[in-house]
Amino acid sequence: MAKKVVIVGSGNAAMSAGIAALEAGADVLMLEKASEELAGGNTKYTAGAMRFAYESSEELIPLLTNPHDKRISRTDFGSYTQQKFSDDLLGFNEGRPLSAEQEQLTSQSYDAVKWLAGHGVTYEPIYSRQSFEKDGKIVFWGGLTLAAQNEGVGLYDMEAAAFKKLGGSLRFNAGVTGLVTSDDAVTGVRVGDQDISADAVILACGGFEADDKLRAAEFGAGWLQAKVRGTPHNTGDGLRMAFEMGARRYGKYDGCHATPMDLHMKDYGNLDIPPNQRKNYRKICYFLGVMLNAHGNRFVDEGINFRNYTYAQFGRAVLEQPEHFAWQIFDSKVFDLLYEEYRFEDASFVEADSLEALVTKLSGVDQNRALKTLQDYNDAVDTDVAFNPTILDGKATKGLELNKSNWAQKFDTPPYRAFPVTGGITFTYGGVKVDSNGCILSENNTPINGLYACGEMVGGVFFGGYPGGSGLTSGTVFGRQAGIGAATD
Repeated sequence: MAKKVVIVGSGNAAMSAGIAALEAGADVLMLEKASEELAGGNTKYTAGAMRFAYESSEELIPLLTNPHDKRISRTDFGSYTQQKFSDDLLGFNEGRPLSAEQEQLTSQSYDAVKWLAGHGVTYEPIYSRQSFEKDGKIVFWGGLTLAAQNEGVGLYDMEAAAFKKLGGSLRFNAGVTGLVTSDDAVTGVRVGDQDISADAVILACGGFEADDKLRAAEFGAGWLQAKVRGTPHNTGDGLRMAFEMGARRYGKYDGCHATPMDLHMKDYGNLDIPPNQRKNYRKICYFLGVMLNAHGNRFVDEGINFRNYTYAQFGRAVLEQPEHFAWQIFDSKVFDLLYEEYRFEDASFVEADSLEALVTKLSGVDQNRALKTLQDYNDAVDTDVAFNPTILDGKATKGLELNKSNWAQKFDTPPYRAFPVTGGITFTYGGVKVDSNGCILSENNTPINGLYACGEMVGGVFFGGYPGGSGLTSGTVFGRQAGIGAATD
């Protein structure tokens, strides 16, 4: 007789778990707290990029929506080995060795993406964000090459279609409020006043970033000012239910993915616009200019690395500045390199034909200090090195207290533009500990019978930061694990 599996949540991790459980012969019911329009957790709010290890471009071709795209013949995708993926994660681990979860992520990343492709989830090269054209060749950088067709919305739609095709059931407006137990085992869930029985329950309902009290408790009161980039429904419900069962708290609870966002965006990516446009409130081209805080000072090395290694950390850096905001400054030489979110109709910016005029428009900033910072920066730019956005070009400043390591160009070609930003929180890093079957472990490291977790609920995957695109891949790796475990244990 088929096992009955209930999945709480409907994002990428939940869908991956559902597809895997159905493949393994289970009867699967997915319960989503949100309406059908807002289902999918954080997935719909993403650009759909997935980071995974690959040896050559030949491994990418089977994953593509259009493998015959004429651009492919002149595209250099490079390679991104498991070792490089591991090294990138280590760079954010604050001195920690790779965790078991990180080793699993890197080793299973390609297989997980290819597995989804086998269920009709196809991908497109991220030409607009991860490549630059040089000498007729399209060169990818930073190890991140593919995103789901139609980005996060497309990923959700393709996964939901695969889930339903395999016979899965999905209910909306069905928030799970508690677990049903018997003899210390989880035997179902409670939705309102209804108990739904199950042989196994998979918690795939995200972290706690949308809960003000939890955010303030774990990160500090200043994080009440953060814009919540994703779904309003990730309020720690799954973590609460797991802890009520004695689950082990695991991972970095004061860590999160935090991205620079338009200062004037609404919470939750602005629900008044289509989901596939919500990502446009990100402001992640700071590497092409500089960022100034309220005191008129730079506060990060904007060019320390490619932006997909820094954006998830620089949102925190912005939020921790005085008054929790900053201005991103750009010269017109790079306007054509700025991502589409800088040209979105709701994008906030000011413009002027001189730096002196520009700083007068920087609301909330020490204007005299800001002008001196920009002038000192101009004087410090190394003009002997050529600007090249396809590599870490070493075009740096010299002699500043905080130098810019790459892509430093003078502000000398008006008009100049400045964009106000704050920190936007996407997801939290702290979670629970799971075993090799995805089963949640208790405080004494024994499995909690019948209770599994995946996605943002799994701790130990990210610590001080993360290389872009790893979150969705992690959701699929651990979702697939939990689905198989719940269906076969």
